Amino acid sequence: MKNEIERLRILVADDDALSREVLALLLENAGYTVETADSGDAAVRHLSAAPDSPPSVVLADLQMPGIAGSALARELRRICGSSTMLLAMSGSVPGAGIADGFNGFLLKPFTMDELSRAIAAYGSDTKIVNTSDHDNATVLDQAIYNKLAASMRKERLKQLYDLCLADVEQRMTCMLRSASYSDSVAYRKDAHAIRGGAGMLGAVELQHRAASLEEIGIDANHVASLDELRLACSRLRRILVARSADNGARSSEEDTRDEHSPEK
Repeated sequence: MKNEIERLRILVADDDALSREVLALLLENAGYTVETADSGDAAVRHLSAAPDSPPSVVLADLQMPGIAGSALARELRRICGSSTMLLAMSGSVPGAGIADGFNGFLLKPFTMDELSRAIAAYGSDTKIVNTSDHDNATVLDQAIYNKLAASMRKERLKQLYDLCLADVEQRMTCMLRSASYSDSVAYRKDAHAIRGGAGMLGAVELQHRAASLEEIGIDANHVASLDELRLACSRLRRILVARSADNGARSSEEDTRDEHSPEK
């Protein structure tokens, strides 16, 4: 399976910098060769520059400015031909016709296993892979955290969560500014980005609070709602510190046992 993955080149097109970075890191860690584009137009330009060497898979977000959705799928197909798998992704199930032209659809957040299954199913009739199955009361999805921790170095894992939390803090500042200008579109866009990035890393409380902010938009309680989002960040940080300490303690115990174990 690993050799199969290593032969696959994936182009990720997503206008959200954090989601793009997280996806690239996860895909590279899983053994894929990854290229990125920050918009549908950038993806088209990138592919047009080397039309004789298309990627195995293009993974494109449906909610991007410029060319997107079915129009993007048509352009990608024109450049790449039939050999490239086109996968759409979004934080919500698309309406009728929006994902036309794509071979499949992944609902954010999705795991690398779910992406692998979607690629393996290329050519089947299954178009929707529903990956939203989290407990609202959970701060961190332990299964997702454990899977990430088992698949990458501790430093890389910390980098992923630090990126996510830093992005949330920055976007909350932007959301406060958007609220002061009554810019509901920008407010919801930042909430949507937080939801997607948090979901990829199993930060379930952040994901669900951001989803609520995206749905409700700017209201009279938006300051309190953003304060709750900030508290969710603090809870996630505490849990991550505890997990890191626990993993470190376990590693020390294992090293001690190895030192005192009789030689075979």
